[in-house]
Amino acid sequence: MTTDVLAAFVDVLADALDEHAVNGADLAARLRLSRSHLDRMVAAAAGERPGALRRRILLERSAYRLLTGPGHILDVAVEAGYGSHEAFTRAFGRAYGVPPAEWRGRPDRIRLDTPSGIHFHPPNGLRVAARDEVSSMDLVRTMVDHHVWLLGEMVGQAATLTDEQLDRPIEISVEGIDDHPTLRSLLSRLVGQLGMWHANLTGQEYDFSVEQGESVQSMRRRLSDVGTAFAAEVGELCSANRLDELIVCPGENAEVYTAGGMIAHVLTFASYRRTLVAGALHDAGCDDLDSGDPIRWISQ
Repeated sequence: MTTDVLAAFVDVLADALDEHAVNGADLAARLRLSRSHLDRMVAAAAGERPGALRRRILLERSAYRLLTGPGHILDVAVEAGYGSHEAFTRAFGRAYGVPPAEWRGRPDRIRLDTPSGIHFHPPNGLRVAARDEVSSMDLVRTMVDHHVWLLGEMVGQAATLTDEQLDRPIEISVEGIDDHPTLRSLLSRLVGQLGMWHANLTGQEYDFSVEQGESVQSMRRRLSDVGTAFAAEVGELCSANRLDELIVCPGENAEVYTAGGMIAHVLTFASYRRTLVAGALHDAGCDDLDSGDPIRWISQ
């Protein structure tokens, strides 16, 4: 329960970073909690009280703005909620050891030490560190466990059907996944899935309109960029055992997933779409992809 409250608080905090008048009571009210209860729960889960956590996040964002933007220090101070250059300079100096003007000339780390592992994530997001380390081997085992569990559920549901239903020829059903799929739309969505999650990991927005009637040339250009970048990001998450790191997906109903869950999601739906694409390519006379089976590719 404490972790759930922390995740909900991080979501609310991300939305309220630029609301300078907001206070701890306001954040608690948005979570339908009392101020004292929120303070206790967040402090227990993160090792920081909500107010201190918010101020640190704003200072980390200020450091990022100083490093990447040409704006005046006063503008950065105002964005962080400080009423004067002097107040911001004192707070920044206490946190980073030097005044903002000096730090900008010789920048150091952006992230401040914290027991919570919650940090500002450029350009406008938050990143929550994993509470427990999850290795790439753990992810593989979890995906296999999910496969065995899901297969058991499917067999169980099949047991409720008649012989006629069990032996009826299957027509591909894509309801809820892809509407009216074509070879073009499936390939564009496969590239777009990588682009969408790469954008999330780097704090950017993804433009879905690019997938409307996209040309193969455009797909190739996008894949050359996001394919390599996404693979590198997954490699970094795996090598650092950060697969339990939380990823916040913004929107009207923001959701929080783990990095490992995101990777499993990408591979699951990509496998389904790749199978349809491989079949369509085979029907079109392109039959040298071994149905998309990875076993030989991995072995070689």
